Amino acid sequence: MRPGPGPDAEPGADRAPDAPADPRPRTTTRDPAELTRRLSAWLATRLPGARATGATVPASNGMSSETLLFDLDHPAAPPPGPAPGGVPTSCALRLAADPAAYTIFPRYDMPRQYRTMQLVADHTDLPVPHAFWLEEDPAHLGAPFFVMARAAGRVPPDVMPYTYEGNWLHDASEAERDRLEAASVSVLARLHDQVPLHAAQFLATPGTGDPLRRHVDAQHAYYTWVVDGLPRSPLIERGFAWLADHWPDDPGDTVLTWGDARIGNIVYDGFEPAAILDWEMAALGPRELDLGWMIYLHRFFQDLTRSGGQHGLPELLRRDRVEDRYAALTGHPPRAMEFHTLYAALRHAIVMLRVAYRQVHFGEVPVPADPDGLILHRDTLEAMLAGRYW
Repeated sequence: MRPGPGPDAEPGADRAPDAPADPRPRTTTRDPAELTRRLSAWLATRLPGARATGATVPASNGMSSETLLFDLDHPAAPPPGPAPGGVPTSCALRLAADPAAYTIFPRYDMPRQYRTMQLVADHTDLPVPHAFWLEEDPAHLGAPFFVMARAAGRVPPDVMPYTYEGNWLHDASEAERDRLEAASVSVLARLHDQVPLHAAQFLATPGTGDPLRRHVDAQHAYYTWVVDGLPRSPLIERGFAWLADHWPDDPGDTVLTWGDARIGNIVYDGFEPAAILDWEMAALGPRELDLGWMIYLHRFFQDLTRSGGQHGLPELLRRDRVEDRYAALTGHPPRAMEFHTLYAALRHAIVMLRVAYRQVHFGEVPVPADPDGLILHRDTLEAMLAGRYW
């Protein structure tokens, strides 16, 4: 997940001309050079003689976990391994957040994410990056991590958002963006339909009640953690009250949900998915959790773009089209989507509040008099609560 909209930004984010200045908060307290040295030492324990070359930290590195890109140079590198001619394997290392950097989430379960990627790779035809190794011992790099293959392709940028002018997706034709949208909705349909529920039980959220109830309860617990000792958000608390008053009569069937289901977490080869990234928010729940997130996270960018005076991409990922595409692919018409899009906006608001309080912690901004003012999509959430957004 990534702040603005979420805590993990992929490499390759384009900056749009005349876009607002990028107020990226601090994302780490780690030294990249030291991290690379320690990684090389660890690689040698897995493949004697292996070395990491060309290591880089993406300029848009995340805050929920960190990414180090490198090439693995070794003749016996794991599949897909070096190509003919000795080209090394391109890898990405995902490292749990630095505990000293005022983490976005209270817990980072890298084994859970690694296992989820393996589950999806084993049971679906989705392009999940091949995961090479999981290291649970924090002694090596200061936190658990895993190493996976790095896919070639393009990611719709977060900073500045792809809805702004001056990036590959904005510059594409309507037909190309339509193709990307169709392929992206297909990712959700295939994930939900192909993963057997019994194999995904390790992703069940603890608690009582059905999976949706457990999911919302877990988000409320997360909010409580975010505001511990800090000003509470009246807007977010009104959002939880609205959910309670508008609970779906039938939450629907339970599937494996991706969690951070958005096009900014997909690497595209042309306009087709080449890699599906960021599985840390995966959970069991109704299909609409992913659909609401995909629709709303695009609308967050689109609303931000319009407020900045640009047209954006209003036809991309429109709610009616996403719902129709998904229903045609799965035979499951999405239900209670006002509930699920508002829930997505509420979850995003909690993350944004944590990111803002993180800036307070590092002295980048003062303690706010009005915590709701820290939520960029405050007006959107207010409109949703009032029933005048869609």
